[in-house]
Amino acid sequence: MSQPTKKKKRNPYRIGIKTGMAPGTMVFIGERKQEKTSIDVIDYSDTTLNELRDVSVNQCCDLSKSSGSVTWINVNGIHDIAFIGALGKCFDLHPITLEDIVNTAQRLKIEEFSNYIFIVLKMMKFKEAGNNVEIEHISLILGKDYVISFQEKEGELFNALRDRIRAAKGRIRSMKSDYLAYALMDAVVDNYFLSIERIGDRIEDIDDQILTEPKQEDIKEIHRLKRDILTLRKAVWPLREEIGVIEKSESDMICSETKVFWRDLYGNTIQIIDMLDTFRDIIGGMHDTYLSSISNRMNEIMKVLTIIGTIFIPLTFIVGVYGMNFEYMPELKWHLGYYMIWGVMLAVGIGLLVYFKLKKWI
Repeated sequence: MSQPTKKKKRNPYRIGIKTGMAPGTMVFIGERKQEKTSIDVIDYSDTTLNELRDVSVNQCCDLSKSSGSVTWINVNGIHDIAFIGALGKCFDLHPITLEDIVNTAQRLKIEEFSNYIFIVLKMMKFKEAGNNVEIEHISLILGKDYVISFQEKEGELFNALRDRIRAAKGRIRSMKSDYLAYALMDAVVDNYFLSIERIGDRIEDIDDQILTEPKQEDIKEIHRLKRDILTLRKAVWPLREEIGVIEKSESDMICSETKVFWRDLYGNTIQIIDMLDTFRDIIGGMHDTYLSSISNRMNEIMKVLTIIGTIFIPLTFIVGVYGMNFEYMPELKWHLGYYMIWGVMLAVGIGLLVYFKLKKWI
């Protein structure tokens, strides 16, 4: 008989395909999430605002060279190697930086170069339909008067920030590019809070269900939540280090007046880590709670069956005695013998129930 073959899991992170290649070789690693790579640009200052969509690489180069304004270049889609390479050549990005931008399996990191700072992030989004966490690879290039953000697909993560820039709310229009980079990272961190809140609600629902009516599907949900918490934790721990490096950086691209905002962002990451550690402990206890609930439920079932069996043991004995085929049994000729046996059996059954009740076994 042939052995059943196991279904192979699809792995979009084919890191092994880069084996033997030279460092800095651009190879897209991940899942293609949109058809065409596009660029959106917002160029702003205190008094001016210029917003463009579907911008070419050459236009990005010209806009970034304009003085007196901050240019935000947002790239949607990182699967087009030639497109990303041309943009990197325009802004003089290191080949290692370009390699990490198109590698969605790259861990979080921060690197300082002479003309820019490179930051790798992971955006988390809790999907209500599947009750799981979706991960998106995000890279930031912080230059002197520009910020380039790379996303796997066009989304709504930075829409609130765009609205703030358009409406000139807050201090963003009067600050430099480092504050824009902070605002982008702050949007990512705020999204962490939303995802963690959804996970916390799901944990409470599963915990209540386990205590009232545990099911086989609950243990699968517990393991899935555990994986989501570990994924979030892997993303937040390096992020704390990234923000700490930026806060202590002596680069000319980090202004002293923005340091207080980076410290606040650092505090938010610490709060997220504390929440994740708490949820991880709760989920670890939920597994034991599930097993205890199943065991208690089984004990209750066995208790009821044992009581029923205990009641019927003497009744079965009585019926068995009077079911013997002896010719000379004194009670067989009694006129009311049948009713008397029923009375005895009822008395025995009721007496046992009263006894169990007095003992508080039922």
